[in-house]
Amino acid sequence: MKCLIVDDEPLAVDILASFVEKVPHLELCATTNNALEAIELIGKHQIELLFLDIQMPNLSGIELVKTLNNPPLIIFTTAYSNYALDGFELNAVDYLLKPIPFDRFIKAVNKASDIFQLKQQSSEKQQPTTKDQAENTFILVKADYSMIRIEVDNILYIEGLKDYLKIVLVTGKAILTLNSLKNYEEKLPCSKFVRVHRSYIIAINKIDSIQKHRILIGKERIPIGENFKEPFYQRLDKNKIL
Repeated sequence: MKCLIVDDEPLAVDILASFVEKVPHLELCATTNNALEAIELIGKHQIELLFLDIQMPNLSGIELVKTLNNPPLIIFTTAYSNYALDGFELNAVDYLLKPIPFDRFIKAVNKASDIFQLKQQSSEKQQPTTKDQAENTFILVKADYSMIRIEVDNILYIEGLKDYLKIVLVTGKAILTLNSLKNYEEKLPCSKFVRVHRSYIIAINKIDSIQKHRILIGKERIPIGENFKEPFYQRLDKNKIL
């Protein structure tokens, strides 16, 4: 993975650089003490993993990430523990407190490597030219500082809860992730899932019955939104599901 270290403390940069050199699958492309310069370096070197300090002059690490449309994997490095929640909300891979022990560094890098490999596998499998051709067999979900692989056939439904999503599986397990229904509507294969309400996406083949514009899936009764009724029933008729 191509790495960039961004930190305004020279000693911290030297320590992280020495750590990176010890890991064969990491390639240190550059270091900088300037968050604004980092934005240019990320694009120039196609950075895949960013070691990013949070408290820096002019532009903080958190502000830097918010400027990026497609940020690389991020491991925050800081001397302050009160930024952990901010790191989670920005989908950081991990959050390292200074002084950083090498074993803790390796743990964070291994987590980033796992996520990187899963993303590559997902990218290789996603070759459709249109949404109708998309038949992704799994999705990657960020939850509890980990990237979890979920087989789409194991999903009953997804419920929107303000800024979070609740993904309910056939086992009854529910996974919470910071994301939007719109993003998952685009990720999931349209042949298997349908939006039935502003707060729900359901697996079509998991429908048990429909009663008075409510869908029974497992133990859950899911409402059909007024704006979704016509396309939903047309979909059922088209696919001869019910």
